Amino acid sequence: VKGGCVMKKLRVLLVDDEIMIREGFKRLFDWEAHDCEVIGEAADGMEALNQIDVLNPDIVIMDINIPIMNGLKVIKLSRMKHPEIAFVIVSGYDDFSYCREALRLQITDYILKPVNYDEFGKCIDNLKISLFQQRITEEKELKRQASRTILGITRYLQKNLSQEISLAILSEEFKLNPQYISQLFKSEIGVGFLTYLTNIRLENAKKLLVSTSFSVAEVAEQCGYSDYRVFTKVFKRTEGITPSQFRKEF
Repeated sequence: VKGGCVMKKLRVLLVDDEIMIREGFKRLFDWEAHDCEVIGEAADGMEALNQIDVLNPDIVIMDINIPIMNGLKVIKLSRMKHPEIAFVIVSGYDDFSYCREALRLQITDYILKPVNYDEFGKCIDNLKISLFQQRITEEKELKRQASRTILGITRYLQKNLSQEISLAILSEEFKLNPQYISQLFKSEIGVGFLTYLTNIRLENAKKLLVSTSFSVAEVAEQCGYSDYRVFTKVFKRTEGITPSQFRKEF
């Protein structure tokens, strides 16, 4: 546990055309001790691409020199759909051009065969910390975006209380999924959309009843109720008294 969050096991995909290399990684390295689990393996580039799409691993440990499509090509294609995946190149090719190309693709590390599992463990631990920090940063950014979005929506509601308002209308206005908007109200405000809308409409109604001489029907219309009888019913159910009684008492 770090910073109050539980770090999930990192999901690892092994890619190497030599089965003994893959078996070595599975048996000679203690993945459990490094909070990882091997979820799949592939023996060539096309199989690797397919496994990446299907399994969506956190880390791909991959040889460069694999059949059908080399590892660097796999990374290039995978980056388009899965930019968050970390790649560690493991290769017998101590070649600067491979290293340079791999670094240009922003791989996490480049390790030479035969693998030193102590060094490999340090690489995985550093990667684990990096991915954890990245997730925390992403979660904070998502939280900031959610807060900004719900603020924009509540401001819109306040300005348009007299208009027809629904999740479908908000979805069109803010170009967001209605289900997402509904979830935002529950997660950011703590109540459902309809409950929130009803609450602010009634709060506005109470202010108008006290501070203006509008009729109950006019107050209802100002607060988005085209039928004052519906407004009266909702008001009484929530406040315990009718709008007219409220005006007299306050």
